[in-house]
Amino acid sequence: MYICINLYLHVKHNHFLIANHASFLSLFQTTNNCPSTVPLRPLQYLSLPLYLLIFSLFLPLSTLHSSLCFVPPCVCSLFLSVLVTSLPSLHVSLSSPHFSLCLFPGLLCCRCCCTSVVCCMTTKAEKPTLQGQRIKTRKRDEKAKYDPVGFRDAILQGLSEAGSDLEAVNKYLDQAGSKLKYRTYGETLFDILIAGGILTPGGGISEDGIDSGPVRTDMCIFGSPDDSYETLRGYAAVFTRLMRRYKYLEKMFYEEMKKVLVYLKGFREGDRVRLARCVAIWTSDSLLDPKVLTTLLQDHLVKDGLAADFLCEVLLTAKNLRDITTVRSLLRKAGLDSRLMEFLQANKRTDENFKNLFQQKGLEEILGIHRSLEKETSLKELQTYLTQQVNEGASVREITVGVQEIAKKNNILEPQVISAIWSSVMEAVEWNKKEELVADQALKHLRVYAPLFAANTQSDRAELTLLVKVQEFCYDNMNFMKVFQKIVVLFYRSEVLSEEVILKWYKDGHATKGKSIFLDQLKKFVEWLNNAEEESEESEEEEED
Repeated sequence: MYICINLYLHVKHNHFLIANHASFLSLFQTTNNCPSTVPLRPLQYLSLPLYLLIFSLFLPLSTLHSSLCFVPPCVCSLFLSVLVTSLPSLHVSLSSPHFSLCLFPGLLCCRCCCTSVVCCMTTKAEKPTLQGQRIKTRKRDEKAKYDPVGFRDAILQGLSEAGSDLEAVNKYLDQAGSKLKYRTYGETLFDILIAGGILTPGGGISEDGIDSGPVRTDMCIFGSPDDSYETLRGYAAVFTRLMRRYKYLEKMFYEEMKKVLVYLKGFREGDRVRLARCVAIWTSDSLLDPKVLTTLLQDHLVKDGLAADFLCEVLLTAKNLRDITTVRSLLRKAGLDSRLMEFLQANKRTDENFKNLFQQKGLEEILGIHRSLEKETSLKELQTYLTQQVNEGASVREITVGVQEIAKKNNILEPQVISAIWSSVMEAVEWNKKEELVADQALKHLRVYAPLFAANTQSDRAELTLLVKVQEFCYDNMNFMKVFQKIVVLFYRSEVLSEEVILKWYKDGHATKGKSIFLDQLKKFVEWLNNAEEESEESEEEEED
């Protein structure tokens, strides 16, 4: 059992005044710089009951409930000194609502004025309770209601006031950006400027709020008077000026176009033509990323032929407004240069149908682009095969057979094959950085693959292509500058290069890279070839005689 004494004290005029606990705590902490919990000394005296009795005698019973009583300072000092020095386990807690002294001797219960001594059976202090506090939301953190219909009504009203004048429309949209929330309703804004209203899944126009006013406008791409290039340029320019003024709309516009292209089936044919021509204008002006066209490769669009028709209209517009180079660049940036066949229905993906499609659309140049891309793809396949086989150390015979099969299958010409072989063979080795050692390393490596070179240089053009490749490689790699002549001699002795091709290269078939250095290196060898040719001619004449 312990005794908890609650003291409400305040010091004034050399007396202890019994006051509220808040005043005492603030004074005690300020005056004495006391922490929230103060440990006190152990038991030294056992006279606490006596001093408690003396202390209570100075307080008449009538003042037990008074709010203010005077106690002689000497008695208070004596009383407090006994409390401090005579308790075995005593601590002062200022963090609780009362000034609590926990006493462990068995003492009598008493009350003096507003001082109370209470007997308790538990050793645990009462825990403070937390009260909830209402947190007021700041105005800036309050979320505004999402209201695309209200935004649409405001835009439609502004476009109606602007009329059919595109310049007035541009001016209105530029000024409205400071009042209306383009950042929040960018998708709705582009829906209106493209289709005239808020698009619903499938390509329809939302009729929400139709009772209170119009839900669509003709001042949009689909509502243009005609589908001529000049007319649509003006409507496309509205988007250009708007996004140059508000740059954050560019990303929203890209996402909007991905959504709109999925809805092509829900648009009228004339609207699809207008949209395709505007897409060509935007992509040509670098306002819209051409990669958005990959969205056309949706199963339902390909199956209905809408994907192919839309793409052809975009490419034809780009060709007419710019040139075929723009078309080639557009396809490459979109990543569609090697995927054109995918725009045809699955059961019509043949070369004949592909040819007929683009010829009917007036895009014969696409056929040439497609053929060149097919060759590039075939060359990549050949290059990959060669690199893999050389790195794995496959036999020259196996590599030769595989190369000839790929070349025959894809109609790859011999000069292209020999270029791929040279690149793969030379890239498979980590060359020595010392010039005096790299020559032996190169000759040893090329001697192994000489039969592979010989099997794919059956024409003079292929031999000359190889010789030029050797020249360019030695020029680009400085350590090989003095190795050029040795490589040529090796290929001559291995019957990779013929005498006639070497002489032609020396005369006028060489490249410009380092030609003076390499011509000087082969000067003596060429002289030897000329002398050998003259001697062979003389011997042939003697045999005839």
